[in-house]
Amino acid sequence: MATAAIRTDSPATSHWEWQYLELMRRIWEQGDVRVDRTGVGTRSIFGAQLRFDLADGAMPLLSTKRVYWKTATREFLWFLTGETNIRPLCAQGVEIWTDWPLDRFRRETGEAVSRVDFSRRIVADEAFALQWGDLGPVYGKQWTDWPVYEPMGEGAYQKRAQGVNQVAEVVESLKQNPGSRRHIVEGWNVAELDQMALPPCHKTYQFHVSDGKLSGLCYQRSCDVALGLPFNLWGAALFIRMLAQQCDLEPGELVWMGGDVHLYRNHADLVEEQLSRQPTGQARLEIGRRPATIFDYRMDDFAVTGYAPQAHIAAPVAV
Repeated sequence: MATAAIRTDSPATSHWEWQYLELMRRIWEQGDVRVDRTGVGTRSIFGAQLRFDLADGAMPLLSTKRVYWKTATREFLWFLTGETNIRPLCAQGVEIWTDWPLDRFRRETGEAVSRVDFSRRIVADEAFALQWGDLGPVYGKQWTDWPVYEPMGEGAYQKRAQGVNQVAEVVESLKQNPGSRRHIVEGWNVAELDQMALPPCHKTYQFHVSDGKLSGLCYQRSCDVALGLPFNLWGAALFIRMLAQQCDLEPGELVWMGGDVHLYRNHADLVEEQLSRQPTGQARLEIGRRPATIFDYRMDDFAVTGYAPQAHIAAPVAV
């Protein structure tokens, strides 16, 4: 299979993004051809790692194609609300999650509605959104309200009104016991997977404090390298930056680890185009204020400088 060669004779090869491009190239050239749940098919490898230094405001924002960091930030802030309905996202023009409810709506009603019209109706009609816009107990629900069941006697259990807020607990543990090895936020709730529109891909986050710096590891069980990973890297780095600010720490390193790391076979044009490009510049994030809690950040708290990406490359999402 012909692919664009990765240049190694340029001074720019020290740029962090070469890790991403090399991973993409390796999957496309050496990955196993696999049949997946979407029917599209992938090229896949098992086990990968990327590392990124977050010092001086640096962020892992790809330059070889435009990544819409504001969209990714809105999604991450939505996770922190614990919300599971797409209505707040659609109201902000964020359509990352719309395809899954839309697919269910089309299958169950037979109505061939467009995504634009479906999203518009989700925003305009609260009752319609309640019926068709909910994703089940996905990321935010598990992060901020992991269900807890308490014994009632005679083998019966009752669900507690408020579950475990893992994010809040991590903030406190980082402050009170920074040397702990239990700074973990987990999304993989086995008992509720079948209720989710999509089981969590970036399923586990672990944080580590050393020399006053906060580093974070994100483990992703399944990773769409072309479309998903650019957003996932941004979200994980943003998580670290927000936690570091809340806990009076400096940002350290992002370590990203992937399990089934793949490219969809219908992304050939994207892969070829992106591998023909070279990384440039370095995006940096400024956080304009320190809110009272990690749950109180707003979109206008974040500003990115130094980002001059090359053109966006479109590709279909496999649902």
